[in-house]
Amino acid sequence: MFIVGIAGGTGSGKTTVVKEVVRRLPPNEVAVIPQDSYYRDNSHIPMDQRQEINFDHPSSIEFELLVEHIGRLKEGKAIRQPIYSYLTCTRSDEFIRVEPKNVIIIEGILILQNPDLRDLMDIKVFVDADNDDRLMRVISRDLQERGRSVNTVLERYEKTVKPMHLQFIEPTKRYADIIVPQGGQNKVAISILTSIIEKNLYDEPNLYQ
Repeated sequence: MFIVGIAGGTGSGKTTVVKEVVRRLPPNEVAVIPQDSYYRDNSHIPMDQRQEINFDHPSSIEFELLVEHIGRLKEGKAIRQPIYSYLTCTRSDEFIRVEPKNVIIIEGILILQNPDLRDLMDIKVFVDADNDDRLMRVISRDLQERGRSVNTVLERYEKTVKPMHLQFIEPTKRYADIIVPQGGQNKVAISILTSIIEKNLYDEPNLYQ
C-alpha cells in the first residue's frame, strides 16, 4: 500500500489535483480519504454558535480517528468513514465504507500538521497557490456548497482562514516532498506525482484487488 498526503491552503486546488491523479491511475486502485470527513461532531453546540467554529484550527479535526482509520487500512481492514455536513456542522449517523486499496490519498488543509499522520505517509505533497486565487475559489465554493453569503465568507477569511493559514498550514510546506504551484493547473507536477505512484503500483504486488 502506498499512502499519499496532499495538503495545501483552503482553495489552493487540492481537490483538483486529487481528481486528476485518480483519473490518470487504473480504476479501483485508489481510495481517497478527505480530512473534512473527520471534523468533530458539533451537535452539542447551539446552531448559532456552530457558525463561529474555527474549521482551520487543528483542534477542529479528530486526528485520532483519522490516524486510526489509516492504520486499519494499512492492516487490510475496511473502515467506516464519517460523513460531515457543513450546513449543520454535525456528523451524519450514516457512513461511507472504504475498502483497502493499493493507493490511499489523504487530502486536507491540515494533514501535514499532525506528526502521527505524517508518519503514515509514503509521500507528502503541498499544493500551493496565490492568496488572491485561493480567496476567489473560497468565495465561489462557500456560496455554492455551504450556503454562505459573500460578507460571511470575507469576514471568516479575515478572522480565521488567513491567520490560521499563516500559523498552521503554510509552515507545513517544509514537510512536503513535492510542492505543486498553481494547483490543478500544474500538469507537469501532477504528471510527476502520478508517475511516482504508478512506479510503486507496478514495482509492488497488488494486495487489495
